[in-house]
Amino acid sequence: MAPPLRPLARLRPPGMLLRALLLLLLLSPVPGVWCFSELSFVKEPQDVTVTRKDPVVLDCQAHGEVPIKVTWLKNGAKVSENKRIEVLSNGSLYISEVEGRRGEQSDEGFYQCLAMNKYGAILSQKAHLALSTISAFEVQPISTEVHEGGVARFACKISSNPPAVITWEFNRTALPMTVDRITALPTGVLQIYEVSQRDSGNYRCVAATVAHRRKSMEASLTVVPAKESKSFHTPTIIAGPQNITASLHQTVVLECMATGNPKPIISWSRLDHKSIDVFNTRVLGNGNLMISDVRLQHAGVYVCRATTPGTRNFTVAMATLTVLAPPSFVEWPESLTRPRAGTARFVCQAEGIPSPKMSWLKNGRKIHSNGRIKMYNSKLVINQIIPEDDAIYQCMAENSQGSILSRARLTVVMSEDRPSAPYNVHAETMSSSAILLAWERPLYNSDKVIAYSVHYMKAEGLNNEEYQVVIGNDTTHYIIDDLEPASNYTFYIVAYMPMGASQMSDHVTQNTLEDVPLRPPEISLTSRSPTDILISWLPIPAKYRRGQVVLYRLSFRLSTENSIQVLELPGTTHEYLLEGLKPDSVYLVRITAATRVGLGESSVWTSHRTPKATSMKAPKSPELHLEPLNCTTISVRWQQDVEDTAAIQGYKLYYKEEGQQENGPIFLDTKDLLYTLSGLDPRRKYHVRLLAYNNVEDGYQADQTVSTPGCVSVRDRMVPPPPPPHHLYAKANTSSSIFLHWRRPAFTTAQIINYTIRCNPVGLQNASLVLYLQTSETHMLVQGLEPNTKYEFAVRLHVDQLSSPWSPVVYHSTLPEAPAGPPVGVKVTLIEDDTALVSWKPPDGPETVVTRYTILYASRKAWIAGEWQVLHREGAITMALLENLVAGNVYIVKISASNEVGEGPFSNSVELAVLPKETSESNQRPKRLDSADAKVYSGYYHLDQKSMTGIAVGVGIALTCIFICVLILIYRSKARKSSASKTAQNGTQQLPRTSASLASGNEVGKNQEGAVGNEESLMPMIMPNNFIDAKGGTDLIINSYGPIIKNNSKKKWFFFQDSKKIQVEQPQRRFTPAVCFYQPGTTVLISDEDSPSSPGQTASFSRPFGVAADTEHSANSEGSHETGDSGRFSHESNDEIHLSSVISTTPPNL
Repeated sequence: MAPPLRPLARLRPPGMLLRALLLLLLLSPVPGVWCFSELSFVKEPQDVTVTRKDPVVLDCQAHGEVPIKVTWLKNGAKVSENKRIEVLSNGSLYISEVEGRRGEQSDEGFYQCLAMNKYGAILSQKAHLALSTISAFEVQPISTEVHEGGVARFACKISSNPPAVITWEFNRTALPMTVDRITALPTGVLQIYEVSQRDSGNYRCVAATVAHRRKSMEASLTVVPAKESKSFHTPTIIAGPQNITASLHQTVVLECMATGNPKPIISWSRLDHKSIDVFNTRVLGNGNLMISDVRLQHAGVYVCRATTPGTRNFTVAMATLTVLAPPSFVEWPESLTRPRAGTARFVCQAEGIPSPKMSWLKNGRKIHSNGRIKMYNSKLVINQIIPEDDAIYQCMAENSQGSILSRARLTVVMSEDRPSAPYNVHAETMSSSAILLAWERPLYNSDKVIAYSVHYMKAEGLNNEEYQVVIGNDTTHYIIDDLEPASNYTFYIVAYMPMGASQMSDHVTQNTLEDVPLRPPEISLTSRSPTDILISWLPIPAKYRRGQVVLYRLSFRLSTENSIQVLELPGTTHEYLLEGLKPDSVYLVRITAATRVGLGESSVWTSHRTPKATSMKAPKSPELHLEPLNCTTISVRWQQDVEDTAAIQGYKLYYKEEGQQENGPIFLDTKDLLYTLSGLDPRRKYHVRLLAYNNVEDGYQADQTVSTPGCVSVRDRMVPPPPPPHHLYAKANTSSSIFLHWRRPAFTTAQIINYTIRCNPVGLQNASLVLYLQTSETHMLVQGLEPNTKYEFAVRLHVDQLSSPWSPVVYHSTLPEAPAGPPVGVKVTLIEDDTALVSWKPPDGPETVVTRYTILYASRKAWIAGEWQVLHREGAITMALLENLVAGNVYIVKISASNEVGEGPFSNSVELAVLPKETSESNQRPKRLDSADAKVYSGYYHLDQKSMTGIAVGVGIALTCIFICVLILIYRSKARKSSASKTAQNGTQQLPRTSASLASGNEVGKNQEGAVGNEESLMPMIMPNNFIDAKGGTDLIINSYGPIIKNNSKKKWFFFQDSKKIQVEQPQRRFTPAVCFYQPGTTVLISDEDSPSSPGQTASFSRPFGVAADTEHSANSEGSHETGDSGRFSHESNDEIHLSSVISTTPPNL
């Protein structure tokens, strides 16, 4: 249902809330409004053909609230009942004897029944009552002579109603149609193939209807003997198809009869290459095409082709089938409920062939436009509704094939306490296109006003289109800002309440100011002599003049010079003669018009060549006139000077669109004084030049410009603009494109629709950067956008040169760009035996958006095989754990960043060496990496400086306690032999020697091989009454007599037996000075007793080695070589691992 205050041509509501409020209040159910049975027809009269003096019944049955009165109209006038004509009780019309005399007594004509009850009246469709007639034969069969074996054809034609059935007689007896070589077409054509002597005789056709029967003249067929030798004869179509116009559901026959030797084969096709409907089409005889139950899809150009068998020799004939269709509705009017003084708008659209004519009826009577009621093509608008407008309205569409009607009810809601009209309405001109309108609130019931409606139209002219704007009740002024300059407008205001509206206010008239001309005049250039140019121009049309022209400015120059000469002429002049010019030279001329406000836009430069000085006998320039016939056609007329004595052989015509190449010449005869340029573009400026020529030379040329109009103007057709597209949807495809999709409004699909898309970033200040795109589809991919930017989109449509308003704006953002670079600062750190921590930083660039990281890692063997392990992390996470790593392998790691658009490049590969795990079991050699590796790695505990400091302090305290205990035991053991004290002295001397030997890294490296060869540790024998220091500070064994010193000189020490691997760094790191350095390629021996799990530890290894300040064993991505599918990786042969040692504390010699 249409909005209650829908504008006549365009609507500019202040807000959705107001529109929803008005819709809810004005369309809310009203008791008693719809409590009626809608009046409609059950049966309507149909076309009928009868014989004179026969009876006939025209059906008409109406349904609705009784009582229903039915009356009949004939050709629009009321039918009077008499003895022959009677209206039956069911509403049908009965004629007992149909009269066919000429004049008023004839019953032939168009009949309609009118049904009426208390709610209104409706009119039926038209039914044509026709008498059966038949004319004389228009075409008679003609006698013919045919060679034996040839083809014969007879034709006759007659007009009748209903169509006559045509049969043929041979020698005045019915011609049998059972013979395949004889075909009688329904159109009145008789075809005889392979003629023989028995076909000789007289033929005539018989045309018969229900009431009539006619016979044609006889025609004889003479058969002569055939030639003895039959030569080759190319196919010839002797009776081809004819253009046919048919109505729906009729039967059509396209004839095609051909001769040739050998006998040609006849085939049919469509010129548009569409397939022929095989269900309703068949071939009659030897190649005639019959289409039964003709429909719209059968319309087109049909091609008959006669081909010599086995060859490419053929000939064709074509005919056009035009199918006429009665009107059918595309859009129906809907019943409306409106308050008094409101506005009702009915829309009705129909299609048919030919295009139907639309008209409107109120209670069965035709409506004529007036001040309140206007019809714009297929729309009916009723302003300032009064109680008498409560009626049934019908839309009628009719063409030559019939008529149809559709009905809608307008119910007027009455209100007793409606507000009075707004008063003290006054207008003030603001500019050339804007007028301020102000008013006072109604004196009565102003508190019930919910909205105001501003109505305005042009004051000059007849049947001007009225516009309407709805605004809220919180204001009493409004600026109308889309008016035409230098025009008078009439305004009035209506106040609305929930159930009614006020009377219209007093009318006020105001004019807009002048503005500069919208376009320049069209100019014409001719030469009367080799040294002059006559410039003439037409007045600017009023709608483009925008005021009174007071000045014309002419500018001209030689095409070879840059200096411009300017002339200013009064606004009343329309031509000027430039004299003293150079012969045979090209001059450029342009013109500008000015009003009192200022100068308008200048015309483009129009060129003209002056004649040659020696061209005294050349034809003079013709007097040229250009007139646009429509938006794509220009009429070119000219008249030659009667005083011109030069001989003329013809004319040359040239034309071009502004800014395009020139077309021509078009050669015209001397008798031609008119030519039509067609196929042009609407709203374009064209330059036309014409000259006469003879055998000697070309004559003087005439130049003129003209603009083609728009195909349809809203104000010329007085129709509102079409509705805008709806359901606009946007979806980002890439970082630079967004896909738009929308739906077209619901009106006929037969119209060609184009769309304009408006696109600009949100918050754009420069209007020149707004992007406008055109398409004929309901979708478009907008490209070339900025990444990660929010855009606003709107769409409008164009149909028949009408443009809709812009659709509601849709906002959408482009996707971000795929990361252009890889993550930076990639580091891999081994944190456990089989686990590494990889960390990184986001790619460089502030606009880079990352939603996911991809981590690829693989051992060298898997990498060579192309087998990567993949991890994914969200964009906010910049670290990941690599688990289940296999000892003894070198792993390759690389990372890429990605988002919803795509994936960026991978970082440079980073290598991580996971070293083999050393075992503490006896008689087992340390594991080595693959033989391909040049270095052998030994493991040690990966401890940080704080841990080592704690261990060192703990070991120092333990040693101190042990030392004190030893001293106490020594001094307490008075009964000890002197050998015991000597043994104790030797033991104290061995400790510093062992510590000193381990302080040298080179010596440790030299003793590696010997230590590997004897891996079995020499464990001391522990007696039952011996005591072991469980604090881990020393391996000293104490019994009741004191400490026992072991004399096993072959004791082997291992350095921190552990499964962790040494991982090298390529860049040199700075460490704190150390006494002992670990060199790659050397092996450090680790005592089993040094393991934290051992029951005791040697005192001399209280803190064998301290860990350097940078204990993170990692490989930096900046220092490694690029690792890709080439398999190259970094080598750390020159890298060093710096280990700091801590000087161990040894007890003093006793």
